[in-house]
Amino acid sequence: MAVYTEVSDEDLRAFLRQYELGEVTSFKGIAEGVENSNYLLRTTSGSFILTLYEKRVRREDLPFFVGLMEHLARQGIDCPVPIRGRDGAALRELCGRPAAIVSFLDGLWPRRVRPEHCRLLGEAMAHMHIAGGSFGMRRGNDLSMPGWRPLFESCAARAQEVRDGLAEALERELGVLEGEWPEGLPAGVIHADLFPDNVFFLGGRLSGIIDFYFACNDFFAYDLATCLNAWCFEPDDSFNVTKARLLLQSYRQVRPFSQAELEALPLLARGSALRFLLTRLYDWLHHPDGALVDPKDPLEYWKKLCFHQQVRGPGDYGLD
Repeated sequence: MAVYTEVSDEDLRAFLRQYELGEVTSFKGIAEGVENSNYLLRTTSGSFILTLYEKRVRREDLPFFVGLMEHLARQGIDCPVPIRGRDGAALRELCGRPAAIVSFLDGLWPRRVRPEHCRLLGEAMAHMHIAGGSFGMRRGNDLSMPGWRPLFESCAARAQEVRDGLAEALERELGVLEGEWPEGLPAGVIHADLFPDNVFFLGGRLSGIIDFYFACNDFFAYDLATCLNAWCFEPDDSFNVTKARLLLQSYRQVRPFSQAELEALPLLARGSALRFLLTRLYDWLHHPDGALVDPKDPLEYWKKLCFHQQVRGPGDYGLD
């Protein structure tokens, strides 16, 4: 279960005295997620999510995340809204961790992704990108191309424990990406972690996008590339071109993308695959004994990377 910091009844009651949320009726940890400690909080005034931000989330980034959610919600994007306390603050401390309460969104994330999910996702992501254009804060992407080599170097010596020859293959791929990474593509605020478990659906509609704690400023097409990897591969590792076509077509009906973005998509998809392969590899090799969350298989993203290395152009993603 993704709870790293336990919250006692006494600590919770003291924390909630800073809000006007009524009395607690239930409180339990949420299994999904790997970065932070999340709890479902129900009170006499409604349902909420309490998040304690763990070590991977920097305190100085939290105002960006909170401000972004508030901004997107004002722009009509279905996302959690931070709850401000009696003093007007949304961020505070609980059990020695930065913490915040956000509104609860109804819906379920798709355990089995269907083409219609991808169509709805593309449309919603385009609206999110447009809405972020008027957000006044900026945050760089710590896990974009310049950050990959240090991450690789922290894993290279032990990469053979996961797959023979993996370090050498990743070294070659990193060299290609560093030499060919595009510049000047349309950019703005992106989610950067838009996996199926961060998107809710209800009654045939997309009901909300959650977990903005990797959000940053980067290429819009990089966000699309991440979704191609997260949504358009089947459990047998085959690429579903129908899902990809629906995702990309529905996106560009809302926010048309340039020819340069289209041509860069295969390289961006390789970069996104490498990014998640490296973070998973790091977690796999540095997994502490007794940790509550099992690390994810890095070789899932090795297979996706190998697919994108063979892509000849955007036509392989179902586009003309």
